[in-house]
Amino acid sequence: MLSRVANSIYWMSRYLERAENVARFIAVNVHLMLDMGLDADNTQWKPLVVTTGDDADFDKRYHNANEKNVIQFLTFDPKNMNSILSCIQYARENARTVREIISSEMWEQINDLYHYVQKHSRKRHIVDLHTFYTHIRTYSHLITGLCENTMSHGEGWHFAQIGKMLERADKTARMLDVKYFLLLPNPEYVDSPYDAVQWGAVLKSANAFEMYRKHFHRVSYKDVTDFLIFDKEFPRSMMYCVQAAAGCLAQIANDRSSPLPAQIEMTKLHKSLLSTSVETVLANGLHEFIDVFQFNLNIVDRAIHQSFFDLSA
Repeated sequence: MLSRVANSIYWMSRYLERAENVARFIAVNVHLMLDMGLDADNTQWKPLVVTTGDDADFDKRYHNANEKNVIQFLTFDPKNMNSILSCIQYARENARTVREIISSEMWEQINDLYHYVQKHSRKRHIVDLHTFYTHIRTYSHLITGLCENTMSHGEGWHFAQIGKMLERADKTARMLDVKYFLLLPNPEYVDSPYDAVQWGAVLKSANAFEMYRKHFHRVSYKDVTDFLIFDKEFPRSMMYCVQAAAGCLAQIANDRSSPLPAQIEMTKLHKSLLSTSVETVLANGLHEFIDVFQFNLNIVDRAIHQSFFDLSA
């Protein structure tokens, strides 16, 4: 497979996953606002920006983190390369260049999604966008299903899976880090109904609430942290995502006589998760653990670029 084609499939998948995650974060935050009886002025909007990692860019161009500014920045801001609008544009452009690799059904849905986002791009208030965010997630699930069932599971499919899984791992880590930082410093909320609602929102942000409740009887920060980092069966946990990406990478490079930089770095990342536990993570600091994880995730991304996409290498 050409490096250009592999790169386009990888980033097509990452951008689609990124758009879905942003849509879900916003929708969950709105439901949390309703569950806790808060109005728009008292809702914490800034953590949504922090979760995406674009808070520095937001602070430069917006005066305060109110509903209007955050919704615009995360959803329709063309200058924010991680807004839903931008992600869908980039995903469509990458998909357009690899139409001979992906299925026609996938291309049609990605193209439809692009036009759907463009059609709604003038809306600015959350009350007008509830259905919009639901449709973004539905489109994403549909495209994921088409990728699974209409593409041959060869190199192209494996690159799409790697992109999706690394993006998921990154967003689960960011979301857990931000919410943990906001909730844990309030000891009066520990084991309170407020605490349960907030940590329930963390799980819903990762589509994990129902599966979590099948494993644990109550919502607690330790069990939520354990589930979202170390569960080997839930498809949005950091462990599962890294394992799945490592498996696809091994399939792509299975005929190599020596391991590629991407394989070496992916193995290090996987072993760093296998060699620790939730007790160790919480004792040493979740924020510190997430920082190291994301640093290593970025190293893996650069190693994938070096191994497969960088023609000069």
